Amino acid sequence: MYTLYYSPGACSLAPHIVLEWIGRPYKTERVKPSDPDYRAINPAGAVPALDIETGVILTQAGAILRFLARSAPDCGLDSDSTLDRSADLERWSDFLTGDLHPAFFPVFSPARYTTDTDKAALDKVRAAGLLLVKKNLTLLERHLSERTYVTANKRTIIDAYLFPMTRWAVSVLPEGLSEFPHIKRHQERMLGDAAVQRVMAAEGLAKA
Repeated sequence: MYTLYYSPGACSLAPHIVLEWIGRPYKTERVKPSDPDYRAINPAGAVPALDIETGVILTQAGAILRFLARSAPDCGLDSDSTLDRSADLERWSDFLTGDLHPAFFPVFSPARYTTDTDKAALDKVRAAGLLLVKKNLTLLERHLSERTYVTANKRTIIDAYLFPMTRWAVSVLPEGLSEFPHIKRHQERMLGDAAVQRVMAAEGLAKA
């Protein structure tokens, strides 16, 4: 049985959802990424990590999501076999991993981005982070204005990967997702998914 190491509401929420979608037996272990015991599992001190019972522990959300999709091809959560759609899925996975996700880092942990410790300096870092979040959401909003799902014209792992980040956006943007109606529509569709609801209940998360 796979074991997913997670923190509530973190990007580990995405593989938790995908595990429900594929219907594979699994168990979860809630962790604090900074805990020394967890660092023995993932020295990077980040979630998610997935123990797949082969002596290998997978890390990095994007890699775990692709592994899960490809381990259950009948569920259709990967792209199809065409080169262009496969590349498009990789594109959006890379965008979420390398652009949107890191944009939240200075918002959540501004002290990591400056040696100045006064509140005004930290507030400036947060403000810069919020601008970057909105820049990336604007790109995604334009993309979603023409489609229901992020890629492949169907539900994929990328929709699960986006979901925790839209939740973070609601929590940090004063106006929530009001400027991004197509992203909000995507989030609402995810919230209506029975598997997503089960995962959120298991992690003790509020609706949004």
